[in-house]
Amino acid sequence: MAKPDDYKQAPVEDQRMNLAAVNRDLGHDCFYETTVTRPDWPRLQTNSEADVVVIGGGLAGLSTALELAEAGQTVSLLEAERLCGHASGRNGGQAISGYACGQAWLDQHLGLPVGQQLWQLSLRSLQLMQERMQRYNMDAHPVWSYMTVADSRHKAHALQQEQAYMLKHHGHQMHWVEGAELNQHIGSSRYVAGLLDPVSGHLNPLRYGLGLAQAAAAAGVRLHEHSPALSMEKVGHDWLVRTAHAEVRAGQVVLAGNSGLLWQSHQLAKRLHARIMPVGTYIIATEPLSMMQAQQLLPSNAAVCDNNFVLDYFRLSNERRLLFGGRVSYTAATPSKLTQTMRQRMLTVFPQLGEIRIDHTWGGFVDISRERAPDWGQLAPGVFYMQGFSGHGLAATTLAGRVISQAIMGDPQALRLFERIRQAPFPGGPAWRMPLLLLGTSYYRLRDWLTRFAM
Repeated sequence: MAKPDDYKQAPVEDQRMNLAAVNRDLGHDCFYETTVTRPDWPRLQTNSEADVVVIGGGLAGLSTALELAEAGQTVSLLEAERLCGHASGRNGGQAISGYACGQAWLDQHLGLPVGQQLWQLSLRSLQLMQERMQRYNMDAHPVWSYMTVADSRHKAHALQQEQAYMLKHHGHQMHWVEGAELNQHIGSSRYVAGLLDPVSGHLNPLRYGLGLAQAAAAAGVRLHEHSPALSMEKVGHDWLVRTAHAEVRAGQVVLAGNSGLLWQSHQLAKRLHARIMPVGTYIIATEPLSMMQAQQLLPSNAAVCDNNFVLDYFRLSNERRLLFGGRVSYTAATPSKLTQTMRQRMLTVFPQLGEIRIDHTWGGFVDISRERAPDWGQLAPGVFYMQGFSGHGLAATTLAGRVISQAIMGDPQALRLFERIRQAPFPGGPAWRMPLLLLGTSYYRLRDWLTRFAM
């Protein structure tokens, strides 16, 4: 079993392999795995051909594969381990409108007309999720209720500014709650105000992801687990993607591995790695709560996230467990005494849970871009990619699948909007970018703490 600190000490060329081992270790106790029965998909054993080969079997890769198969393409999907085995099947389950970088940043970066188009696309992604769950009878336990909360008056003012901005520039109405009305949504004295988003919500991400896999297989996608892509090369007009046991030749390749891509030998892949950072995030699940306990914590059953830089997020599962997430690691090292640390964070929000048992603790790595903006595009003729979901991937991966598949099928209009986002590599190179990011994050942690006492 890999030790978390191995990542920091290993040579640069070995770091991604160690990171993958740490990621596997963090997922052993994932609560969502207890809610599903996984089918086994075969390893790629024989050479084959396809119109498109998708590398990565998370939500992004599965969404793309499903879209392409429904459009009449033959698709092979290669997953290094299990479908939705990493971030796609372990996340907080919050399906959120917009993008992690914030809509105001996008509007300023690209201009308001383009920002408005991207906002509408994000809303469409949530609609598409709902349509898919209904069409394919996915029992992912969706609840469409979501709230962002502030733990200080300073942070509440930031929420009010966001509410006014989104109404003025995007016509998006969010409901302001404070005082007694806030108590109708969250049973905690830690927060002073909140914004209810009428279109966002929460669900079981692993059940949704495996539902996508079943739908993709029914549409003709050849799904392969335990089949990591080790290399790819141009052969004539096609691309040849090799695994340990066989290879797939295809006219188009989609790189959907995000921070889980284990190979760097191709220059195209190296260009992607420099623009994302794997960041650890962690979740605990309590024992099942009584109906009364659950209603006291979250009376409206909304998913909740605060607006701090280093944030907490939580919701009730369909089994009435409180799923509480937060804490980040920018060193890829798992925090010591993780369950105790996460439990203490939970108790600062819900001290009434002091006697409640913690049944599950897990975590994993999400891929963040430097500006937390989506990084999707085309690297070369026939090679597309998607990464940089930055913690907003549950809905955005659905959108990415549609955007990339449309480009492959000859309509690149939406993809060109995302390609206008200027992506920069993290400073410091492979050796120093994590320490520099940790230093910056420490500053924001301090600022979050100080603003709790600001007037």
